[in-house]
This record gives sequence, structure tokens and C-alpha cells, in this order.
Amino acid sequence: MMELEILGANRFDTFTKTRSGSRAIIICDEKILLSHETRSGWWLIPGGGLEAGETPEECCIREVEEETGYIVQPVQKFLILYEYYEEYRYISHYFACRVTGNGQINLTEAEQERGLEPQWMPLQEAVDMFSHHHDYTDISEEKRGSYLREYTALREYMKTKSEIPV
Repeated sequence: MMELEILGANRFDTFTKTRSGSRAIIICDEKILLSHETRSGWWLIPGGGLEAGETPEECCIREVEEETGYIVQPVQKFLILYEYYEEYRYISHYFACRVTGNGQINLTEAEQERGLEPQWMPLQEAVDMFSHHHDYTDISEEKRGSYLREYTALREYMKTKSEIPV
């Protein structure tokens, strides 16, 4: 399993806060399941923050169901990504997952306001979209960082996908 770092342009010399979470790479018929924020146009790999007492695997399963309505089984953790922005260190655990059933979407109020919807996109189209993270350098460090994170994870997934059990 790979561990990588992303150093944000706005990072402080030291971090004082840490937020950990999990994200799921879910591929079916050469398409990837993404969370689309319809009001802003942002796309993200489904996932979110760990809750107290929760393992990264449990977080992955819960977040995917809440955001997409799919029940998944994490097959393999293939990446831990450390990101540094302002006073924060973000730790993201990335899992290759398979869909095992249907559950129920349960969006937070903030996710509802952003118009979060699950959508399937051709995998290569997603890689291409996230590869343009640098286009947001002068617009939004948050969007640039999010897209760089997702691009980094997809690149790593593409390198290791032949080693991930189906």
C-alpha cells in the first residue's frame, strides 16, 4: 500500500488539527461512481470523515451509503494520502470497493444544499477531469486541492488495479 503527501500552497509551517476520513473507488463497466455537487459543479470520490470509534473500513461503507445509496464492500486499501492545508493535516484512506447491494441515501443538510448526487462517469473521463486541478490554482485552493487529491488517488488506483482482487 502506498502512502503519499500533498503539500498545499497555503499550508502553515506546522499543523494543529487533523481530520481523517475514507474514500471509495467503485468501478463498474469502466465507469466510476462519483459524488457530484450539482450547484457548484464539483465532482468528488465518495467518502467523508471518520466518526468516533469507527475504523477506516466502517467509515468507507457508511459514507458511500449515505452519499450514494449503494452498499459496498471494501476489497483493498491501496492508498493513504496525507494533505496539508493551512493548520490542517487531512488523512484519507482510499479503498477499492465492490457494490454488494442498495441502501438509502442520507445526506447532511450541507450536502443537500450543495445538491450532492451520485453519478457514474467513464473512468478515463474522470481521470482527465481531475488532471486539470492546476486550472484552479488562482481560483480556489480548495477545489485545486480536492481535484489534485482525487487525481492522485486515481493515478495510484490505475497503477495497482491489476493487483486488486475482484
